[in-house]
Amino acid sequence: MDDNRKSIRIDSRVRLGHRIVSAEEFAAIRQDCDNGISLYNRPGLDNIQAYLGAHGALARLQEKNKDLALFLQHLDSKLNLLLEKMEATPTVLQKLELQRVNLGGNGLAFWSSETHQAGDIVEVQIIMPDDSTYINCFCEVVDCVPDAGTEAKCEFRVALRYALIMESDQEMLIQHNFKQQSLSLARRRLEQN
Repeated sequence: MDDNRKSIRIDSRVRLGHRIVSAEEFAAIRQDCDNGISLYNRPGLDNIQAYLGAHGALARLQEKNKDLALFLQHLDSKLNLLLEKMEATPTVLQKLELQRVNLGGNGLAFWSSETHQAGDIVEVQIIMPDDSTYINCFCEVVDCVPDAGTEAKCEFRVALRYALIMESDQEMLIQHNFKQQSLSLARRRLEQN
């Protein structure tokens, strides 16, 4: 993939979750990927695909029949609430929090109250804001520095480089960045006129 396309970065807000992964677990997941097993064929990730699929279908239905889509959306919300009450532990989806990130084709940065060590491997789950696309990837911590802009609470800016990401997910991130950059330029032009 063209390095110039990967270098485009944008600031955004996405639903994000992360956890540090042991070297052994990462090696096993990388081995599975090398053997043709998708990153998404792992326990706990199936409910995310179902959730996002339902939301995508509801969005398409809303264009055709708003009343039916609204009714089904409320029904979906109630069912999700009931399922959450029955679950003993929070699902991966429930652990994702809306937070600011800096996204790029080579990696990302997020802000955390916890420090991370350079070289750590981190599993990252992202739900993109514009179309609720789910991305699961593994990254290597490049840097972790206190963020000077957040004196009120101790936050660290954690910079990550993708260590294992599906090529289609990486392309999706790049396309998202170009789209956001294009929208930003259009807004600036309108403000200048």
